[in-house]
Amino acid sequence: MKIPQIKYLRKPKASDYMYLFFANITGLTVFVIEFFKQLFIPPYEINEVKKHMDELGVKTFPIVSVTGFIIGLVLAMQSQPVLQKFGATDFLPATVSLSVIRELGPVITALIFAGRVSSGIGAELGSMRVTEQIDAMEVSAINPFKYLVVTRVIATTMILPILTIYVIFLALIGGYIAVIITENMSFQYYQNAVIGAVEFGDLIPGVGKTFVFGFIVGIVGAYKGFTTDGGTEGVGRASTTSVVIASLLILVFDLVLVKLSLMLWPTLG
Repeated sequence: MKIPQIKYLRKPKASDYMYLFFANITGLTVFVIEFFKQLFIPPYEINEVKKHMDELGVKTFPIVSVTGFIIGLVLAMQSQPVLQKFGATDFLPATVSLSVIRELGPVITALIFAGRVSSGIGAELGSMRVTEQIDAMEVSAINPFKYLVVTRVIATTMILPILTIYVIFLALIGGYIAVIITENMSFQYYQNAVIGAVEFGDLIPGVGKTFVFGFIVGIVGAYKGFTTDGGTEGVGRASTTSVVIASLLILVFDLVLVKLSLMLWPTLG
């Protein structure tokens, strides 16, 4: 199936941005349909998926580790003065845990993941496209879409929920450190308060939507890289626009998934 490419014959003017917007939406939709068509067709490149999970996911652990710890630390420090005004500092562990698990952990992790991974996929596949490596694979009777795109998208879809759980754990640790700095609260009390505040309906939607975010990161980066044109300038453009589009779609789908989760789990409201 031919994936439509957006041709940049000249620098886009203001009147061209609407066209570029709909062209991106159309091309990305066709790309997603092609992905699901190729997903269930053998061979299944399991080793490639494992390799990409290591390259795209495991090597992201350092940056998300720092981010997760700081999220919990700052959230607890910012929330403490507000709760103190109402004499409700006992609710600080619940505030931190619910905020991190429901929204901050999944969304911020996905945005950081998009910044590092989506741009990398776009640049890598874009370089392969402009240097005609993808064309060479087609000539060699190798399915480049299956080998290059499907494996990367599966890897990003599977690894982001793991990163999110890891970030949530570190954020709760950071929140506890902030709590013991500002409040005389034992770890046992903090742990019990967190466990008592978090329910099944909080954890599942929060972590579950990161599968969608991971898919967005992978498919957008692969689409922009796979359809790159314009030489090295096009590679840079693919890397940049993949981050912008992936981040925007993450926020839009987050809004939709939050509303959906509130309909399925009314107790979240």
